[in-house]
Amino acid sequence: MKRYNTDKLREECGIFGVSNHEDASALVALGLHALQHRGQEGCGIVSYDGNNYHSEKRQGLVGDHFTDSLTLKKLPGKFAIGHNRYSTTGETSLRNIQPFFADLHMGGLSVAHNGNLTNALLLRETLVKGGAIFRTTSDTETIVQLIAKSVREKFLDKLIDALFQIQGGYSLVLMTNKKLIGVRDPFGIRPLVIGKLKNSYIFASETCALDIVGATFIREVENGEIIIIENNKLNSIKPFPKQKPRPCVFEYIYFARPDSLIKNKCAYEYRKKLGCELAKETDLKADLVVPVPDSGVPAALGYAEQSRKYFELGLIRNHYVGRTFIEPSQNIRSLGVKLKLSSTKTIVQNKSIILIDDSLVRGTTCHKIVKMLYESGAKEVHVRIACPEIKYPDFYGVDMPSKKELLANIKSNQEMCDYIQAKSLKFLSIKGLYSALIGKERNINYPQFSDHYFTGDYPIKPHDNLKGMKIKQLSLLSGKSSN
Repeated sequence: MKRYNTDKLREECGIFGVSNHEDASALVALGLHALQHRGQEGCGIVSYDGNNYHSEKRQGLVGDHFTDSLTLKKLPGKFAIGHNRYSTTGETSLRNIQPFFADLHMGGLSVAHNGNLTNALLLRETLVKGGAIFRTTSDTETIVQLIAKSVREKFLDKLIDALFQIQGGYSLVLMTNKKLIGVRDPFGIRPLVIGKLKNSYIFASETCALDIVGATFIREVENGEIIIIENNKLNSIKPFPKQKPRPCVFEYIYFARPDSLIKNKCAYEYRKKLGCELAKETDLKADLVVPVPDSGVPAALGYAEQSRKYFELGLIRNHYVGRTFIEPSQNIRSLGVKLKLSSTKTIVQNKSIILIDDSLVRGTTCHKIVKMLYESGAKEVHVRIACPEIKYPDFYGVDMPSKKELLANIKSNQEMCDYIQAKSLKFLSIKGLYSALIGKERNINYPQFSDHYFTGDYPIKPHDNLKGMKIKQLSLLSGKSSN
């Protein structure tokens, strides 16, 4: 498991697939570029030219590797899938970069996976005992092995057989020599959308990746749905018992790019509405509303509009620091947040400030920002967070601290406020969250999202991670789904 070393929730991964297009690999490279925010550790593309599969994988950013024609010429064919990696399981190495490829009895198979399997280790142990050989430490290979081990005849049956053995949050894009397939987990925790470009179908983690290639957004893949693209036709099957969808709430709050559509609204609109609801829940006299860039900007705009207060960029982000200081010296590292953010001193001097951000995880960065604003002459700094307190860890593909490292889990509101040294601290309520994302005109029945970060109400209970396959086997024997 990769050690969590940041004060922000880290994105899962980005996946993209194209069928029947002359420039399939180039389109995948563009799509991955649009999805770069979902993973920056590695990227890969696998293509199929009608006879052979071709694979290129690199550590680092898409733009550093898949922009030249020489690399793309190594990926011929009308079918291709790609993946941006941020490791939630498995160490950072070239062998763990997806898409994975395997030459199975029924033909070649390539898989790109976004998410996390909660029973991957137990499945892996069973497979290894049965003679399977693993080349990676990624739980994605578990899916490939389960498909390979299935005794079913047809590929689709092999896939369904494998899916009924795994648990967790996932979206998959798979490519065979005849099909491009998209899969979303029974709760729809991880996102996947369908697009079309002339006669080509496309799968992507977000609609922003469709926009960059000029594709038309068709719809989201539904929870528990398998979409099969074959001979330029789209077919859908739903093999799982019906479940109410519970998409990850942080796609709305943080993960999705602001211009991506979720339920026919841009993520930016949801985030602005979160700020509006936050303003409705607080009565605070202050001079300025200041966002933490870039994550807090939409919510701060909504907060300022609702409260009729001045919005100012009291903090400026340095967009180039990430690649420059990968291995800084101790002296440089001690500068902390100043490497990434600086204050506009003449704006914040002698002002009472409402500092807005989308989330508070460990509080270390927020503490440094509050300190910076006071050092720049701010009179007061009140912190407002546009989501509820994060008290519980994730098991479905989001890299975040353990329960004991989450500030809201170990401290009271006053203790958190004292820790970040703010004048006051307030979070958006669960009711305010649902009002922003669903609307007050509808009956709000909880939960409608994977909101376990705040509530501890897991779609798939955390103890499933320990009991794993035993729970799945018992549930299948009883005719019930453990998902």
